[in-house]
Amino acid sequence: MINTSPTKTILFLIFWMSINITSFGEINRYIRYEHANNISYGLIKDNKVHQLSAAPYMNGEKTGKFINLAEIRLLAPVVPGKVIAVGYNYHSHRGDMELPAHPPIFLKLPSSIIGTKDAIIYPADATDLHYEAELVVVIGKTAKNISKEKASDYIFGITAGNDVSERNWQANDLQWFRGKASDTFGPLGPELVTGLNYKDLLVESRLNGEVMQSQRTRDHIHDIDAIVSHISQTVTLSPGDIIYTGTPGTTSAMVPGDIIEIEVEGVGILENSIAKQ
Repeated sequence: MINTSPTKTILFLIFWMSINITSFGEINRYIRYEHANNISYGLIKDNKVHQLSAAPYMNGEKTGKFINLAEIRLLAPVVPGKVIAVGYNYHSHRGDMELPAHPPIFLKLPSSIIGTKDAIIYPADATDLHYEAELVVVIGKTAKNISKEKASDYIFGITAGNDVSERNWQANDLQWFRGKASDTFGPLGPELVTGLNYKDLLVESRLNGEVMQSQRTRDHIHDIDAIVSHISQTVTLSPGDIIYTGTPGTTSAMVPGDIIEIEVEGVGILENSIAKQ
């Protein structure tokens, strides 16, 4: 019989629980990158990028080629067919507005997607451009009419996103088309990570180094499995489609010259500068 002290037992339990809180399984880090004018997908292992034959959510396999991580330029880790987003999904962002029965859904455009280190363009006639830090879900299998209980089977992994929003356009246009889907309004990255417990991860934004938003995804009004299930009732989700899952707290204006960082725990830092059109 092993003689284990109560203190050691408690420490072991805390350690075991921390593993299960942060991870759903094996954690893999995928990227999309450019090297020598070629664009590839890759798997990061030991600071090496192992080239894949296709996107990881399209069953890409290692080709046997690899390169040092420092030698590549990171791109947005996903080329989505559909970019779907959820509004008002934290009490801290929604305020006193009545809670919706279903996740409030809107669309962004695939053409809005950019990667880390790319510039967010401040349109010439924009006046109130904001950041929104969000966890972004990447779909791994075709999903239609799935239940909340089965939703996790259709989620490949997660990344970080910035749902850039022009507030005056958002408030005054018929739809949120310009305010949410303009070119460069969808920063994404830096990595696509599998195995993380997306139900409880820290989401933060930093504007010029100052923390502006900080909250965990366990505080979502509609959790991620419910979001994926709800969308699948009306829209067929395909591998590589992405869902921005909502932003916490309050946001503020960005101006040309600013640096905005979005960090999702376990995914890394998505960094973009703001540049004039």
